Amino acid sequence: MMQKYLAIVGGVGLVAASVFLLNTRPVAAQSQGSAAMFDSNGNMKLPTGFRKWVFVGAPLTPDGLNNGKAGFPEYHNVYVEAKNVDVYLKTGSFPEGTVIVKELTRVLSPMFPDGSRTEPSWRGFFNGEYNGIDLTIKDSKRFAKTNGWGFFTFGHHPLPYEKTSAEKSVTECAGCHIANVAATDMTWIQFYPLLRDKKGY
Repeated sequence: MMQKYLAIVGGVGLVAASVFLLNTRPVAAQSQGSAAMFDSNGNMKLPTGFRKWVFVGAPLTPDGLNNGKAGFPEYHNVYVEAKNVDVYLKTGSFPEGTVIVKELTRVLSPMFPDGSRTEPSWRGFFNGEYNGIDLTIKDSKRFAKTNGWGFFTFGHHPLPYEKTSAEKSVTECAGCHIANVAATDMTWIQFYPLLRDKKGY
């Protein structure tokens, strides 16, 4: 009789423990920190899985930008983790640890270099091959000298990208953001309707 009683108590305890673990997993996932990871030299590691984040927009750069030295035209496909978009929509600023990924793709155009058009079924401009990644991360302590955001690039070229990146200098990236979008959390909010209009998903 005692063995039967112990077996029942043990079974109930096992079920309770399983329910507890199942109920705590979402909380643990929600409380994870930033997607940013750094190596022992302070270089940022290339993030993974960012194409599953919220796609907030894709500015299209023209041919003439940067005097033709940057490989334009390109789409700049921009991704932010959903939890950080949610905070921005509520508060108007991104939380610490926010990572914003800008992945570049070459533009496929219906125009040939000589100005002639392709077949009529192909009209418009389309994303071509992947062509690089730029990234920003909000960390007010680590990047205090650049208004709390760090700027990185993993190459402006087709795949594969570099695996790590050192922080870019103020003249390369942060300076332009400081001069033009310091009031909007160092981000070009005006180019992304989801963030700009705060209407939600």
